[in-house]
Amino acid sequence: MNEESRAARTAPNAAGLNAQYYEHAARAGLHLQRCTACATWRHPPRFVCPACGSAEWTWQPASGRGQVFSWTVTHRAVDPALASAVPYAVVVVELDEGVRLVGNIAGDEQAVLGIGRPVVVDLDRRSDTVALVDFRPA
Repeated sequence: MNEESRAARTAPNAAGLNAQYYEHAARAGLHLQRCTACATWRHPPRFVCPACGSAEWTWQPASGRGQVFSWTVTHRAVDPALASAVPYAVVVVELDEGVRLVGNIAGDEQAVLGIGRPVVVDLDRRSDTVALVDFRPA
């Protein structure tokens, strides 16, 4: 996804734990929830650990490194604001922490897509409270 297309994307109107996730990304880099009872990383944000049921957790910095788990190339924009961006790649990345995130490939890097390819987070800061998660080849 090129810079013009990135600029055309709509920032989420997040609330609750999702707002905290985007705010951490904008202010301090990628952070994920981690259970303080069993140390399980989790995403999307939630109040209870899916592994042990604990309600105790903290936001912790994530490595931002991972591998492409799945991907697709979008040829028809579902949002008119993205019409100039097509085709663009959407990836599911499994981070080193074990959670999976969905994002776009930053720049025109679609040629390097493939299952298992190493990528790193490339945050697209939209404001003081929102950063979108994109990826680029490692």
